[in-house]
Amino acid sequence: MTLDMDRLSGWIGKTEVMHETLSPELVGRFNATLGSDFSAATGDPAPLLIHLCLAQPALPADQLGPDGHPRRGGFLPPVPLPRRMWAGGEMVFSAPLLIGAQVTRTSVIEDITQKQGSTGGLCFVTVRHEISSDGTTAISERQDIVYRDPPAQQAGSHSDPQTDPQTGQSATPEPVPGGTHTRHVDPTSTMLFRYSAITFNGHRIHYDAPYARDVEGYEGLVVHGPMQATFMAHLAAEVKGSPPKRFDYRGKSPLFAGNPFTVNAAETDDGLSLWTAGTGGQVAMHSQASW
Repeated sequence: MTLDMDRLSGWIGKTEVMHETLSPELVGRFNATLGSDFSAATGDPAPLLIHLCLAQPALPADQLGPDGHPRRGGFLPPVPLPRRMWAGGEMVFSAPLLIGAQVTRTSVIEDITQKQGSTGGLCFVTVRHEISSDGTTAISERQDIVYRDPPAQQAGSHSDPQTDPQTGQSATPEPVPGGTHTRHVDPTSTMLFRYSAITFNGHRIHYDAPYARDVEGYEGLVVHGPMQATFMAHLAAEVKGSPPKRFDYRGKSPLFAGNPFTVNAAETDDGLSLWTAGTGGQVAMHSQASW
């Protein structure tokens, strides 16, 4: 598909500002969803990456697209490619978010680029988020969103090849190295539904199995990329005894509900290398944390 890049580039510089109080109740729901036990006391530092649950758009149903996301052409550009994925990005932490604080997220469209992968067209939208806690800058985040062509196979075949969301190249399963530190996660459909709820993420690939299989070509419900990143960031802080200053991540292949996966960490010269891996042996998401 040929994209009208002149039109799409008109969205570069578009800004959105959202506010929400980081409540103890949200931390409780976050803990219940992920099986964690972080403090929910007002004034305490909030769990890492809980900002992904905050200040999200809340639009009525008639302003949503067929995939459950807000209809394109508002803050995000009207990219006509049908499949949307959270491909990667980076986070820089300068101060903690405090429970009970007013959180402000200022988002800007930084760049829009078109590429061609082995499975079809790709369009990358780069969004910069600046997150503050009661007026103090806490997190600077770059988020890479990729839009892709529909699966090459006929709908209902469930045989869409696993592809790297950054390049669109067919993903060859990589041997999973042994992590020095490993955690096991059983991503049930209930866990995915609850994470969609606390992040107010309406993307149907995470809770609507017929849609995920028959429309987007996945083999089942897709585990959220942000949830995988959250598990990795928490493991990084646990291993080092303090939260990282910088966290880079990149999605490589999907994980699916009902298939247990591992969260892994290994020491590097400048911090930790972390990755999630499914039972099939491939790396699903990779990250680097540094202090």
